[in-house]
Amino acid sequence: MFDTLALPEIFLAIAGMAILLYGVFSREDPTRSVSWLTVLALLMALVMVWLGPAGGEAFGGLYVQDGFAVFLKVLVLLGTTVSVILSLDYIERENMARFEFPVLMLFSTLGMLLMLSANDLIALYVGFELQSLPLYVVAAFRRDTVRSTEAGLKYFVLGALSSGILLYGASMIYGFAGTTNFDGIATALTGGGYGEPSIGLIVGLVFLAAGLAFKISAVPFHMWTPDVYEGAPTPVTAFFAVAPKIATMGLFIRVLADPFVDLVGDWQQIIVFISVASMILGGFAAINQTNIKRLMAYSSISNIGYALVGLAPGTAGGVRSVLLYLAIYLFMTVGTFAVILCMRQRGRMVEGIDDLAGLAKTHPVLAAVMAVFMFSMAGIPPLAGFFGKLYVFLAAIEAELYTLAVIGVVTSVVAAFYYLRIVKVMYFDEAAEAFDRPLGWEMSSILGVSALFVLFFILFQAPMIDGADAAAASLFTG
Repeated sequence: MFDTLALPEIFLAIAGMAILLYGVFSREDPTRSVSWLTVLALLMALVMVWLGPAGGEAFGGLYVQDGFAVFLKVLVLLGTTVSVILSLDYIERENMARFEFPVLMLFSTLGMLLMLSANDLIALYVGFELQSLPLYVVAAFRRDTVRSTEAGLKYFVLGALSSGILLYGASMIYGFAGTTNFDGIATALTGGGYGEPSIGLIVGLVFLAAGLAFKISAVPFHMWTPDVYEGAPTPVTAFFAVAPKIATMGLFIRVLADPFVDLVGDWQQIIVFISVASMILGGFAAINQTNIKRLMAYSSISNIGYALVGLAPGTAGGVRSVLLYLAIYLFMTVGTFAVILCMRQRGRMVEGIDDLAGLAKTHPVLAAVMAVFMFSMAGIPPLAGFFGKLYVFLAAIEAELYTLAVIGVVTSVVAAFYYLRIVKVMYFDEAAEAFDRPLGWEMSSILGVSALFVLFFILFQAPMIDGADAAAASLFTG
């Protein structure tokens, strides 16, 4: 049975090694062909996930497949596929055309899929590290630039620290629960003789949550995000902003809502704190930013804060709201980074917000698309971003977390300032130097699909809500 359940992961592992060998033995520069082979492998894995069995365990209970994992795996595979496509022209222009680049992204994605199906602390850590190690390399992939090297080094050092914190928490949980299996931990908490959960178990959970919070760049574990986002190559930044965050957020939800669901009163305090801190810092720290990649770093921090608002109640309805938020966040973020990748003047990338001045006059379609993404991130109805925030705030209100919901609304209003400032720069400032053309069919397609999703989400939200509802239900009933 395991070969059917884990077929997408097995396929990606074999495909990654085969593509790597093709790149090694190819006589001509294989970067573009390797990139498209990687895209093909990722899409095939997505089809396998979509059409494969949606329930069961494998590898002695280490691996679990359910509707929750399937929903998030589809988002992760979509995010990685788009990130690889976004990198095609960039790595050639910036002299980064080495075939290892897309292969590293593929292996990192394999780790993310394993994370989402982890049913054991050991499986969790293996997937966590398989995701992280390639990310350290791609962050520093532009070896000839100080910023990229610095980004990779900071990410590696702080990532190693977070792995140590996570392992320490996992070892404490094992010591006090007597097992690493999620089902066994849940049994130990409910029927294993505990009256009140051990203090050591709760401390272990705190350390485990801290290690995971680092990967989603939740405050106060966010310190790496602005520098890494700014210094890493832009397609890598786009990749960081979507796939790893969605995967780690999914793992975070599984850990808290599966083995530790009975400790919701204990871990809810942690989630509320880091959610509030992330929304406040992300909302205020981005106001004075002049580099658009740094602004997106703080934006991602605040977005994670909003997603955590939905997780705080610890209910199926709350998890459903988080899944919807992550799906919407994927399209908004991918579209925004596609616009950032179009910011080229005289063959070189520019990253200043002021470089967007007068874009509505020099490139009206690109300006309109960017405005759609900015209005959506600001939560302006009837765009997709409005519904994402609406659902997480409603989940908090249903759980009587009124203060959390109010803080979310207020910080959302603050954050709207810097999103709308970009629209103001594009439409009302004097035109700067025009961006280079053409965009290419890959970039145009990604921009078009993302903008249409954000614009017309209101028309097809019912199927997505049903899918997220079924995914959340499978987590609580599995």
